[in-house]
Amino acid sequence: MGAGGRTSVPPPNRKSEADSVKRVPFAKPPFSLSQVKKAIPPHCFQRSIIRSFSYVFYDLTIAFCLYYVATHYFHHLPTPLSFLAWPTYWAIQGCILTGVWVIAHECGHHAFSDYQWLDDTVGLILHSALLVPYFSWKYSHRRHHSNTGSLERDEVFVPKQKSGMQWFSKYLNNPLGRVLTLTITLTLGWPLYLAFNVSGRPYDRFACHYDPYGPIYSDRERLQIYISDAGVLAVCYGLYHLVMAKGLAWVVCVYGVPLLVVNGFLVLITYLQHTHPALPHYDSSEWDWLRGALATVDRDYGILNKVFHNITDTHVAHHLFSTMPHYHAMEATKAIKPILGEYYRLDETPFYKALWREAKECIYVEPDHGTGSKGVFWYKNKL
Repeated sequence: MGAGGRTSVPPPNRKSEADSVKRVPFAKPPFSLSQVKKAIPPHCFQRSIIRSFSYVFYDLTIAFCLYYVATHYFHHLPTPLSFLAWPTYWAIQGCILTGVWVIAHECGHHAFSDYQWLDDTVGLILHSALLVPYFSWKYSHRRHHSNTGSLERDEVFVPKQKSGMQWFSKYLNNPLGRVLTLTITLTLGWPLYLAFNVSGRPYDRFACHYDPYGPIYSDRERLQIYISDAGVLAVCYGLYHLVMAKGLAWVVCVYGVPLLVVNGFLVLITYLQHTHPALPHYDSSEWDWLRGALATVDRDYGILNKVFHNITDTHVAHHLFSTMPHYHAMEATKAIKPILGEYYRLDETPFYKALWREAKECIYVEPDHGTGSKGVFWYKNKL
């Protein structure tokens, strides 16, 4: 049509928001995991050491260049420009280091190479540099993948049932309360999860990712938890000496604030992958691994999809085949969409809008009464 045509018609290849929040099927799917796997080209499961390391070097090179520019040139800028330069550095460096975090996450899934020792070595170094206890998180995250969507056994962002909501929840169910909740979640959520298991699965005693003898881990895993703790302590020791040499303000500006951005994106990405009005959760009477793995959603972060190595927009495929390297995940996602059909959910809502919507709509879960599926739980928001 000419210039006077309507401009409000959405592009045909993008789903409307109503389609995005339409509930996915919760019945047992008519396909098996092996059928889904057969739809994926075999080379998508092949891991390349050279290609995997190329992403490490690419990310670290950009991170070093940003560090070099910030530490060598920012102090020459006039005051108004320096106030703009540092926030720009924090945002970009935080995004790049989130990509580094994702590569270490791949190592934890044995998706980096064919050699477990190499994956663990690279993952331990990269995650420790970001103050993440690599093995501790690796084992709890593995249990998350084994129990996704289970109200009893999932490990992260386990939704509460209405009966389990705190008394003050109704006072936070408003715009100001949501701003407060999201601010705390995005800034403190990750360290609180590691240290106190906040938003994680409830255990019968205190659970902490730094405790080798905590209930999260088995006896054969405890030695590696010590190694994780040692890695984090070594980096903290190095940061202490940097503070002594360069000053606290220098370390906060160069390392601390970008790390806060990394932690914020980590929580944001994970929250939006597993929190959505269209996704069910299951109790033990209904849960099975395949339906749980499908109870995730792909999101669109624009250019950040590439920066984050597509962990954002290929998450469904990742939950089905977690040892697949990220650089094949887009091809695999395209291959499995026709098989998954309505069981696949992509939400292209801008992530900042989706975050606000989910914080408003996804307060607790409960089954729909009268459907005959008492073990299938959906997000609700009426307190």
